[in-house]
Amino acid sequence: MTSFLDKITWNSDGLVPAIAQDHESGRILMMAWMNAESLSLTVEENRAIYWSRSRQKLWRKGEESGHVQHIKEIRLDCDSDVIILTVDQVGGIACHTGRESCFYFVLENGKWKAVDPVLKNQKDIYS
Repeated sequence: MTSFLDKITWNSDGLVPAIAQDHESGRILMMAWMNAESLSLTVEENRAIYWSRSRQKLWRKGEESGHVQHIKEIRLDCDSDVIILTVDQVGGIACHTGRESCFYFVLENGKWKAVDPVLKNQKDIYS
């Protein structure tokens, strides 16, 4: 019997990029990596669980901050090598900087400019 995991084209490290998108606004919140275990657990627990390349371990989104991502839908692209997680973002903050989205820089006149407000101070999130 084949698993849904067999359809995914994993990279050479056994990972696939996963994009988290807010289910109400459609805004892209963040991108992280998943391995087979993190994707299986995401489906099982109905919350986003990623693979942290820097820590080399599973990362349950919100385990420290409380900013959990509850899964609404999981999609796979046509090449089977990118996943989109449509999520309910608890607290409205996905970024460790305290912003709604990790994509808060805009290119203006050849320079990156931070344009989104900090909703919660980083020290208050991780204290």
